[in-house]
Amino acid sequence: MRPVKNKVVVVGAGMVGSAVINALLSLELLAEIAVIDMNTKKAEGEALDASHTTSFAYSPNVHVKVGDYSDCADAQIIVITAGPSIKPGESDDRLSLAEKNVSVLKGVMEQITKYTQDAIIIIVTNPVDILTYYAQNHFNYDKSKIIGTGTLLDTARFRRILSEKYLVDTKNVHGYIMGEHGKSAFAAWSIVNIAGIPADKFDAILGSGEPLNREAIVKDARNVGIEIVEYKGYTSSGIAMTVNRLIKAIFLNELSVLPVSTTLEGEYGISNVALSIPCVIGSEGIRRRVEVPITEDEVKQLKNSAESLINVLQHLNIRVL
Repeated sequence: MRPVKNKVVVVGAGMVGSAVINALLSLELLAEIAVIDMNTKKAEGEALDASHTTSFAYSPNVHVKVGDYSDCADAQIIVITAGPSIKPGESDDRLSLAEKNVSVLKGVMEQITKYTQDAIIIIVTNPVDILTYYAQNHFNYDKSKIIGTGTLLDTARFRRILSEKYLVDTKNVHGYIMGEHGKSAFAAWSIVNIAGIPADKFDAILGSGEPLNREAIVKDARNVGIEIVEYKGYTSSGIAMTVNRLIKAIFLNELSVLPVSTTLEGEYGISNVALSIPCVIGSEGIRRRVEVPITEDEVKQLKNSAESLINVLQHLNIRVL
């Protein structure tokens, strides 16, 4: 058995990778972070900058260093952020990145698998559902150990929007954005609640200036990432904390139920495509996929997401197994 040293490897030292590194330092669960990037000077700069924060009181003394793929051999978790992302003014469809980033992921996975079959891999790079499917099904790696961040961030945004509308703590809002991390994502309103209050009673019990507009809320949750890109040039903070949430659930074996991207195997009548449904996350990665009870219309929306993603997989000649 490998010694446990709470080591995370971050592949990609761009805006997202940098934010992930800094978020991981605040988690106070890690002993070592290795940063890998094709631009080694950039990786060295990020590692040096982050390492200096450990001098301050109440900061954990994490060893942050420039790494290479051999660091994956004793890592518990590998976070993949490598690859281009949407820039301001470009197509707002994350699927437009598919061809470039499938090629990037192929190179990364080929390197990782030289050194480990044990580490849990978190895929951040978009289009995350396409890349998650590719990684889970084409490198002979345990599927349960590969997790796409999927709609976990969309769900966080969705809950925040509802909490602001009804003036409650975001942590009292429950529910999921499911499906594709992209244009076909949807809210499973049938299971959304605030402190046990179902969505159709929000206005009557919690009150609000305007009636609940479900379509507008989901549209905001789905599109706010693109707005952030237009405003600041990239997204980083939200996705970094999304990675943090997953890593904490893994290191502490929380068995938390989180919506993440993974290849479905018959859930809701869907197979051979990766998208987000609630999953139990623990020390071994995805322990099980949870087929939460949703309406027939919501199942139809999930299948629409699946069809959209399957079309992209076929366009890229990524065979559907």
